[in-house]
Amino acid sequence: MWKLLCLTALAHGLVPKLPARSVRASGSALQMHDFDYDVVIVGCGVGGHGAALHARSQGLSCAVLSGGDVGGTCVNRGCVPSKALLAASGRVRDMGDEKHLESMGITVPGGVEFDRAGIAAHAEQLVNKVRGGLEGSLGRLGVELIPEFGAYGGPNTVELGNGKKVTAQDIILAPGSVPFVPPGVTIDGETVYTSDEGLRLEHVPEYCAIIGSGIIGLEFSDVYTALGSECTLIEALPKLMPAFDREIAKQAERLLLTPRGIDYRTGVFASKVTPGKLGEKPVVIEMIDAETKELVEVLEVDTCMVATGRVPNTGKLGLDKHGIETPRGFVQVDETMRVLAGPGGAVADEHLYCIGDANGIQMLAHTASTQGVSAIENICGRKHVVNHEDIPAACFTHPEVAQVGIDEDAAKDRAEAEGFELGKAVGHFRANSKALAEGEGDGIAKVLFNKDTEQILGVHIIGLHAADLIQECANAKAAGTTVRELAFTTHTHPTLSEVIDGAFKECVGMHAH
Repeated sequence: MWKLLCLTALAHGLVPKLPARSVRASGSALQMHDFDYDVVIVGCGVGGHGAALHARSQGLSCAVLSGGDVGGTCVNRGCVPSKALLAASGRVRDMGDEKHLESMGITVPGGVEFDRAGIAAHAEQLVNKVRGGLEGSLGRLGVELIPEFGAYGGPNTVELGNGKKVTAQDIILAPGSVPFVPPGVTIDGETVYTSDEGLRLEHVPEYCAIIGSGIIGLEFSDVYTALGSECTLIEALPKLMPAFDREIAKQAERLLLTPRGIDYRTGVFASKVTPGKLGEKPVVIEMIDAETKELVEVLEVDTCMVATGRVPNTGKLGLDKHGIETPRGFVQVDETMRVLAGPGGAVADEHLYCIGDANGIQMLAHTASTQGVSAIENICGRKHVVNHEDIPAACFTHPEVAQVGIDEDAAKDRAEAEGFELGKAVGHFRANSKALAEGEGDGIAKVLFNKDTEQILGVHIIGLHAADLIQECANAKAAGTTVRELAFTTHTHPTLSEVIDGAFKECVGMHAH
């Protein structure tokens, strides 16, 4: 009855104060508990925030332990500030492209100038605004925000850094991740740094080496080259941009690297990176062959950014004290986000969940939020399983790169293993009126599908606003919509969505052009 009253109040914009003793549904049984909260969430990034909002929508009392980091990596040191830098530097690039502007009858007398401090302030202001909004939404919904870091203290218990404890029927771990710094790399935060320091944009280097050619490395190379830097990418794997579909990676090299003078090394480790001093002493990078481990080159640059991925921020959770194994720091979970005792192990605690980067399934901010909602659904007794192949990802370079589902190599392997014929169709931005009107005709959209069932396996896009275009594909894939059904769906003309329309039509032998 109390839960019904809570939901009714929430529907009318009211936030009821939950009693200390709470009665709520769990599966088909009603449970009474005498804990402090129904749910305690450790971590206040996008995942913890999403879980907290859904918990309140279900009438559950909830507290979030922020550790003094409301917004987490995404808001403070990741998605949000990086998009601000990309937006500002992208405009500098566009306004400085004289040939592009002249093709549309535009000239910019005197060239383009920018204020580095102003761009940095734009990012900082956006962070403050988004963080304030996130914190405000929690307060309005009656989520108690506790500025302490929490550690797992056993069933139904979270230990705070100040020696106190809070109790809850269910606990969700959402501590996020931190940048990974390889052995041999010395960080000084000024000439050798991670994305955490880089996003402050305290200076624009003349020549910067970026270790790693993943999304973080590519986005920073986009920002730096737009603002006048020279860049070199250093990739340990044999192929550049290993997270991308191979055909898309080749397109990305042609559009994002070659015209900007970005060179690269592949198959080498930056085995030793020694900081320098801005304007006085270069950073020294010693590179060894990834296979033979022999020294192959020594590179001297003004700065070096380390973009070698992220590792889970789980060291202070105290899980090992309770017999819970975390290989390389990653918390093992089952399909309902419950924490396992270790790889392939049993559920460690029926009321302990872990979401987001810490479980390592898919290290994306929106995946963390989705997992948080899923965990709350399972807490409420409604089994929910996230299909991670339906979650899109994007790289916000100029042009953008986006994908959902599996790449072509994985699709070929699946087709062979499951005995179906793989289908492939490509739509081109150069055939799209809106893209041509923008002078942005470079790029493709590739659809991979099962020819027998006509179900989507993956979609990969590089081109103008790819990050927005991928959502239609992700929604269709999640809903099980076939490529034939999509081919007969009307797309607005003239819009970029017709690039996708053309690809879907090609899937079933139709033609858009």
